[in-house]
This record gives sequence, C-alpha cells and structure tokens, in this order.
Amino acid sequence: MQDQLSFVFLPPQDDIIRGWHHRLTASSSPFKFHLAENQADALALIAGADAAYGEVTPELLSRASKLKWLQAPYAAPPEGFFPDFLQQHKLVLTNFRGIYSDHIAVHVMAYILGFARGLHYYLPRQFKHEWNPEPLDTGVIPLPGKTVLIVGVGGIGSELARLCAAFGLRVIGVDARRTEPVQYVQRVAAAGELDQLLPEADFLVVTVPLTPATRLMFKRDRFRAMKSSAFFINVGRGGTTSIADLIEALNAGDLAGAGLDVFEDEPLLPEHPLWRTPNLLITPHMASYGPDLDERRFAIIRDNCERFASGKPLHNVVDKVQGF
Repeated sequence: MQDQLSFVFLPPQDDIIRGWHHRLTASSSPFKFHLAENQADALALIAGADAAYGEVTPELLSRASKLKWLQAPYAAPPEGFFPDFLQQHKLVLTNFRGIYSDHIAVHVMAYILGFARGLHYYLPRQFKHEWNPEPLDTGVIPLPGKTVLIVGVGGIGSELARLCAAFGLRVIGVDARRTEPVQYVQRVAAAGELDQLLPEADFLVVTVPLTPATRLMFKRDRFRAMKSSAFFINVGRGGTTSIADLIEALNAGDLAGAGLDVFEDEPLLPEHPLWRTPNLLITPHMASYGPDLDERRFAIIRDNCERFASGKPLHNVVDKVQGF
C-alpha cells in the first residue's frame, strides 16, 4: 500500500494559513497536512514531506529527502530570482501568479484614464484649492487610436489589453517568452525589439517581474527614445526602473507623466524627490489589492494538491533560473 502523501505548511503561521490547513484536512485530499509552528517543527516535518508551502532555507532543503513540490507564498520572488540552492534542487516550484490580473489591469486603466482626463494636473490644484482649468480643448487625450505598449504580456498584460480595446486603444506588446498571438494585442514582439517599439507608445506599461534580465531595464536612454507626450506606468517591480533617471526625464520634459505603484526602495520616504516631481500619479504598491485574493491562493493550492496526487502537471510552474 502506498504511503500517504505529506504536505507541510512552513512557518510563520497566521489565521489565514490555519484556515487553509483546517479546510484541507477536512477535505478528501490524499495528502496529510501538517502545520509547522516553528523552525524545529519544520526541520522534523520536512524530512517526510512530499510537498510544502512557504519559503525554504538551505538547512530545510538539506533535510527534505522526499520533497518534490514547493508552493511559493508569492507571485514573484521579492528579489527577482531564486537562490542557487533552490535553483539546483529538482523540486517543482509553483507560485500564485494570475490571481491579481484583473485588479492590476483595472489599476493601470485608472492611470491611463486619469492621464487622459488631466488628473495629474487637477489633483495637485484640488489640494491647493485652485480652480484653474487648462485652456479649452487642451489637457485631455482622446484615447481611440492611441498606442499602449505593454512590456510583459502575461495574465496582467492580456487582461489590460482587453480593457484597452474597449476604449479604442491600439495595443502592442513585448514579451521574453510569449510568441503566440494574444487577443486584443495587435502584435507581440520579442524582448530584443523593445527599443524599436518605444517611439510608438503613447502609454508604456511595465508588468514584468524583476530578474537579472529586467533589472533597471528602463533608464534615461529609453525614456529619451519615447515621445515627449508619452506616459510611463510601472506596476511590475520597482527594480526594473531607475527612479533617478525617471525623475530627470520628467523634470526635463522627456515624458508627459508617469504612474507608479512600485519603486526601487519602499516605502517612499517623505523627503523623497518623487513627491516633488511633476505629472506623477503615485500609489503605495497596492495595485494588486482586491477581494478574494486569499481564496484565490487557496484554490491554487487545493487544485495543485489534486493534480500532484494524480500525476498531472501542476499549474503555475516557475522557471527557477529565470525567476518566473
């Protein structure tokens, strides 16, 4: 008789994870689920685990003689890529990508619509109690026919393309891996073609994760290659963009504005020069916020438990070297 499969929730624990553990334990899953309350528990339980949720250390992984699947607790690693000891292990790594696509795509549309209607002018004036409209027929952007260049046409980019199409926007994309046609995207180009496409963008939207290949991919030379009437929007990772170069570009008029939800260093300190930079819409790394995210995370874990037990390919498998 085959031994029962073992799944360990690694520390730290919280009420959400305890709830997942309770629901899975009460289900008909072929797994036996364990809560490791501390490092000592984790070291003892990981030795017999077939699967685990959380972050592993080299010490834990050295004890994990049976571990074949690790569910990461995030959509992309905070530092952009995974450590060598994890890259070299044979386990399959999955993440939570895809659960934020609708929320982040709507957030980007809020930026685009805000810029199109001049909110980057009027919000600062509102706080100064200034009634000061731009001259008639200026300060607004008619969206039909304008071009959105999406850098990273994954789940977020695909959903954003659908929303953009409803406003008559033309959408083109750049992606490091995706080559097949994407609905609502006129063209998906290879990453090496980005510089050729920059002059076409009226809105450039960055959704890519932080990897060695994307770190500081947007610097002053690329901002100079864009239209001076274009807007730069980043909802991926802050480390993909040189904030100092972006500030220079905005102050020099190389860009019309920028919408930022992510930054090289977070949180932004009160004295940071971004707060004083013109034509910026800033949100505090909350573009992914929305209802039901924990339920969406649970659904991925539950589904992958069933797939693992039946020998089916897991969803959201990560390339551990590339980091996504």
